[in-house]
Amino acid sequence: MSKIQMTTPIVEMDGDEMTRILWKMIKETLILPYVDLKSEYYDLALLNRNATEDQVTVDAANAIKKYGVGVKCATITPNKQRMVEYPQLTKMWKSPNGTIRSILDGTVFRTPIIIPAIRPVVRNWERPITIARHAYGDVYKAVDMYTHEPGECTMTFKGESGAEQTLVVQKVDGPAVWQGAHNKEKSIRSFAKSCFTYAIATKQDLWFSTKDTIAKVYDGAFKTIFEEEFENYRAKFEELGLTYFYTLIDDAVARVIRSKGGFIWACKNYDGDVMSDMVSTAFGSLAMMTSVLISPDGPMEFEAAHGTVTKHYYRHLKGEATSTNPMATIFAWTGALKKRGELDNLPELVKFSEKLEAACLATLNDGIMTGDLVNLVEPGFKATKVNSQEFLEAIKKHLEA
Repeated sequence: MSKIQMTTPIVEMDGDEMTRILWKMIKETLILPYVDLKSEYYDLALLNRNATEDQVTVDAANAIKKYGVGVKCATITPNKQRMVEYPQLTKMWKSPNGTIRSILDGTVFRTPIIIPAIRPVVRNWERPITIARHAYGDVYKAVDMYTHEPGECTMTFKGESGAEQTLVVQKVDGPAVWQGAHNKEKSIRSFAKSCFTYAIATKQDLWFSTKDTIAKVYDGAFKTIFEEEFENYRAKFEELGLTYFYTLIDDAVARVIRSKGGFIWACKNYDGDVMSDMVSTAFGSLAMMTSVLISPDGPMEFEAAHGTVTKHYYRHLKGEATSTNPMATIFAWTGALKKRGELDNLPELVKFSEKLEAACLATLNDGIMTGDLVNLVEPGFKATKVNSQEFLEAIKKHLEA
């Protein structure tokens, strides 16, 4: 069988630890035998980011702008513990996801991958809940520092006109830690537009939550901008019978738990990070979630929205076979290939991506599962635990069938 041809590369961003191992296995087992893969490769492994002073991450983000589609493996964001593990590091480099999202802007949409054999922990959830996560600013672009003596911290904005505004953050009587975060009105408006557009495209209600009762100016700006932008979409929402409403995030959490699912929940950057993990775990596993960053200019980046599975990686280094779930990474690849096919008018590439996703779900529905899922199935459903390579081979059989 001749391989499916591609005309334009996708931007391929390799990652770290066990997910890097899975990345190679997925390509060799499920993609390269069937697709004449064209990709522009960037190695975002921690040590390569260190060697290039993180320029490789910036280059990868700009390549996504150029080609329109990227696919990313999970990567390490170093903390103090990682600095000990990797003594070659010259600094605690920032999150590569944060860097890429800052360059591309836009919104990250995350949706659980669900199967009948695994019921959500929240028993009344019947349909997936999609988290729409703002992809710019907040703690991911914040600056922070530690001070060791009594004193006063101020925040000053100097306008290009020469005008200045200064606020007293706090006076302290001893050591303290400080953080300054920001966001841009243009980015917030892009976030709002993306959410309303996606809600209309998928015919789902849209919920939005912040904490404007506390962060009256910062979160208040998000609320106001969403209200302003909604006026441009109100008629279409009404035509489709869709609802948009705003509520405080603590109220939203209670509403989400009581709901039946089937809507989009828009959150600020960090809120979306936490809530998407909560939702995906409640539906089954962090590895059972799709994640796509949609830039307001059109480019898309597909990723696995979980960590690098460090414990499994160290077992792998000892020669042990691990039962690591590759579903999120596979769906990142299928999402990217599908989008590439749509943009380049390659129906065979789109069809291949859809069939690979269907093969993944058929494998799970047959009870062939990785260790994170086996203990989650409903009583009476027979599930067999396999290692990662066996799982990929089972998917390959379904795909070829």
